[in-house]
Amino acid sequence: MRRTVPEGHGPVRYGPPIPDQGLPVLPELRAVLAAAADRAEAAPSGGAPALLDAACGYWTRRGLAAERDRVVAAPGAPALLLALTGALGGDVLVPRPCAAWWAPQVRLLGRSAFHVPTPAECGGLPDPYALLETVRRVRAEGGDPRLLVLSVADDPTATVAPPEVVHETVEAAVGEGLHVVSDETWRDTLHQPHDTVLLSPAEMLPDEVTVVTDLSGAFLPESWPAAVARFPDTAAGAGLRARVLDVLTALGARVAEPVAAAAGYALGEPDGITERLTAAVRLHARVAFAAHRAVVGAGALARPPQAGRHLYVDLGPLRSALTVHDVGDAQELEDFLTARLGMPAPGGHRFGDDLGALRVRLGTGPLLGATDEERGECLTSPTPLELPQVQRALTLLGSAFDDLRDDAQRWEPPR
Repeated sequence: MRRTVPEGHGPVRYGPPIPDQGLPVLPELRAVLAAAADRAEAAPSGGAPALLDAACGYWTRRGLAAERDRVVAAPGAPALLLALTGALGGDVLVPRPCAAWWAPQVRLLGRSAFHVPTPAECGGLPDPYALLETVRRVRAEGGDPRLLVLSVADDPTATVAPPEVVHETVEAAVGEGLHVVSDETWRDTLHQPHDTVLLSPAEMLPDEVTVVTDLSGAFLPESWPAAVARFPDTAAGAGLRARVLDVLTALGARVAEPVAAAAGYALGEPDGITERLTAAVRLHARVAFAAHRAVVGAGALARPPQAGRHLYVDLGPLRSALTVHDVGDAQELEDFLTARLGMPAPGGHRFGDDLGALRVRLGTGPLLGATDEERGECLTSPTPLELPQVQRALTLLGSAFDDLRDDAQRWEPPR
C-alpha cells in the first residue's frame, strides 16, 4: 500500500480530534446559544462570572468544592494546558499513550514532554515506579520535570484507573515535587457509573492538583469550544491561576459569549441536559461493547471500554495478515483501516505510542449513522444495535477484522 504524501501525516494540524458525539445538538442548547448570539461585548479573560459560578456548582456536586476565584474558563482544554505549561515552566511528564493534543501543547512552548509507560490494568496515568525512574533519569540528564498530566477516565484507552493506582501514582508525583493536572473531560461518560469507582486526584491531594474539564467530552459539540479549570485553594494555587490568566489574556483566549451561555447552562445540569447525557452515554456504551466484541473476536487485543466514545485496539496478533497489505507500522495501519472502514482510525503514534506498534483508536460516533435523523433514531431506540445503520456499520467493522483474522490463519506457519 502506497503512503500518502508526508504533509498529510506529521503536522499537528492533521492530528485527530477527540471522539465525536455523532449526535444532533440538543434543541435547548441551540436555543440558549441563539438567544446569546446578539451579545456584542467581549467576555472577560478567564470567563464571565455566570460561567465560573456554573463550573463551581458542577464541581461541588462531584465532591470538589470550588469558589469563583479558583476557577478559570477558556476556549477548549488545549488553551488551558498551554497556559498551565507556560505558567509552571519546566518539562512535562505524560502517560504513553495519552490524549493526542497534550504533547503538542508542551512542545509548542519549547518544553520537553516525556512519555511514561502505563500500568497493566489501565491507561491514562503512568505506572508509579516507571514515573519515579523517569523523573530521576530526566533530572540526571539535566532536565527539569515540574508537571504531570494524567486522565483517570482516559482518551485514548477508554479505561478508568482503579483508585489504588491513582493514589500510588499521584503520591509518587507529588513526592517528587510535580504539580498534577488531572484532565477529567471524560469523567461523566462512565459506561457503568454505578459499578465503576472514579477517584479524582484532587480528592486525594487537593493542594497539589489542578483539574481541567473540556465540555466537549460530555456536554457541548466540539465546534463550541469551552473548558474550565479548578485550581488548588492555596496561595500557590492562587498564584498559578493568576499566571494562567496572564497567558490566556496574552493569547486573547476567551470563550465566545454565545458559547459561554450554552456552557453555563449545560454545567447547571438541568433535567434536559442530564437526560440527554444519560441516553448518549448508554448508547455509546452499547456500541462500544459491540465493537469491542467484534475486534476481540477476530483476534485483536483491546481492554474493555469503560468510558467515553472510543476503544483502543492492538492489532499486533494480526501483523502477519497486515504485512500482506504492506502495513508495518501505526501510520500505515491508520491509512489502511481509515480506507477500509470509511471512518477515522488514528494510529497509536498520534497518542505518543510506538510507531512500530499496530494500535489504533476507533470511535463509536461514526457507527451511529450518516445523518442527524439516523443518529437521533439511535438515541430513542430501545434496541439501537438492531437499527439498520448501526448493523451495517458494525458488520463492516467486524468483517474487516474477520478478514484479517482469516488471512493471519492462512499465513500461519504449520506446526
